[in-house]
Amino acid sequence: MSDQRLQQQIAFALEIDRLKTVLRRTAITDRSRQENSAEHSWHVAMMALLLAEYAPPGLDVGRVVRMLLVHDLVEIDAGDTFCYDADAVAGQAAREAQAAARLFALLPADQAAELRALWDEFEARQTPEARFARALDCLQAVLLNVNTGGHSWRRHGVSRRQVRERVQLIADGAPALWPLVEGWIEDAAAKGWIGP
Repeated sequence: MSDQRLQQQIAFALEIDRLKTVLRRTAITDRSRQENSAEHSWHVAMMALLLAEYAPPGLDVGRVVRMLLVHDLVEIDAGDTFCYDADAVAGQAAREAQAAARLFALLPADQAAELRALWDEFEARQTPEARFARALDCLQAVLLNVNTGGHSWRRHGVSRRQVRERVQLIADGAPALWPLVEGWIEDAAAKGWIGP
């Protein structure tokens, strides 16, 4: 073990602690506060373990978990982009690519390449693992909204059409979970948590 390698790894570990300071728009289930991006990443990675049986056959769940643990690290620099804010979404890819370049460069080259490849795979959504990871990323936000009375949906005037368009990724990456999500959306609409 080289001293420089260990120093780079420790520096990265300290840098990613900053993810705890990035607030998302979604409230935690007791509605006491917004979740942060580190909590979100942990939660959705755990959901991958819990819901693995609903993944397409042959999926590498370990890879999905690793992907989910790194997928939002870029928010340290780029911030969390609210998916229903069209202006913010427009520049999201560029902000996040720049953040990825800086953050992963802090690591030793082999680990930088490995984590960057996981992040790129998640973003590209070309593999079954990436599509399942993206589906769970969407599912987690729906789960929290449904269990907080549509907290962030109501706060930001999100419509049923917007929710359906956003969460269509679930139908693609985790089709076995789609009927559950469709039911949640219809229930939320019936309760007035999302607009018509």
